[in-house]
Amino acid sequence: MKKRALQYTVIRSFTLIMIIVLVTSCLGDPPASMSTTSYDVAKPDKVFYWKMTTTWPPNFPVVGEVAEKYSKWVEELSNGQIKIKVYGGGELVPALEAFDAVSQGTIEMGCGAAYYWAGKTPAAQFFAAVPFGMNSQQITSWLETGGGYELWKKTYAKFNLVPFMGGNTGVQMGGWFNREINSVADFKGLKMRLPGIGGKVIEKAGGAAVLVAGSEVYTSLERGVIDATEWIGPYHDYKMGFHKIAKYYYSPGWHETGSQLEFFINKNLYDGLSPHLQSVLQAASKRAQVWVLAEFDKQNSIYFDKLVNDENVQIREFSKETLDALREYTNEAIQEMIGDDPLSKEVYESYSNFQKRTAKWSKVTEKAYYNKIQE
Repeated sequence: MKKRALQYTVIRSFTLIMIIVLVTSCLGDPPASMSTTSYDVAKPDKVFYWKMTTTWPPNFPVVGEVAEKYSKWVEELSNGQIKIKVYGGGELVPALEAFDAVSQGTIEMGCGAAYYWAGKTPAAQFFAAVPFGMNSQQITSWLETGGGYELWKKTYAKFNLVPFMGGNTGVQMGGWFNREINSVADFKGLKMRLPGIGGKVIEKAGGAAVLVAGSEVYTSLERGVIDATEWIGPYHDYKMGFHKIAKYYYSPGWHETGSQLEFFINKNLYDGLSPHLQSVLQAASKRAQVWVLAEFDKQNSIYFDKLVNDENVQIREFSKETLDALREYTNEAIQEMIGDDPLSKEVYESYSNFQKRTAKWSKVTEKAYYNKIQE
């Protein structure tokens, strides 16, 4: 009897196992969200506490604000699984050392503008601002659907970083000067705070480009360390008080026609996240891209009136001859930059080809609207 019972138990167990196997094979593979190798299932309650360092002074309007908003949006979208503490430039590391700190993994995330890292890789500059380049909506289009973002990721990958869009300032002002600029010759001997490719253009015109962190711009201009500075536009310029220490305010911002801001994260950290959390970081960056431009358009229009009506600031315009000369110097600077760097050449060709295509469309739409319709 015991032998028969044992045989019956073995047969029943085998039959049950076969039923389970057959049912499982009919259902197919389980969804990724149910896999035991899924990051979220393995550690469903894990909360990431990250630090973000920025290149901006603490609590700086718009460009600093968006870092705080990004932190909030990421926490909301991740249901509290990612919490980011934001630090201004100098609070954790010097403002212009954010790139290295995140690359090395000592800090999880950074926020800034890619032209600050020109010394690391010249190609980075094309993801921030190109003199006489595309405007904000064209840059967003190039990054989002024109192949630009793939090149941006390729550029940063060798530094163990993943970039995200962090907003766009729109067309900037041409800057504050302590001398009149009546021709390109007036740039000779001029010391100007101007990063990126624009700085190389100033040097070709006989001036000196000086890279100064945002927190040091006012004192540098006030003490004569620099003779001129560009920043962003009326909102920041009013808040920074440039109208109190510089006499001439010029337009347009030929050097930054749509300056792209960025977030960047340590690549090892990013690659270890679940697809859901990676998507959260991307989605929050897209919201930042929209918010920054919207806020700048609103605030700049308000503070432009304050500068002109309350502070009696006179807006000067660069002459066509001056702009034409600066455009020539821009072409020279870019050709020199891409000549010995294959990656810069690849990125610039993508940027330039996209700009040429979209310019034809903009000529009969945007340009016609501003010249013939809007007053």
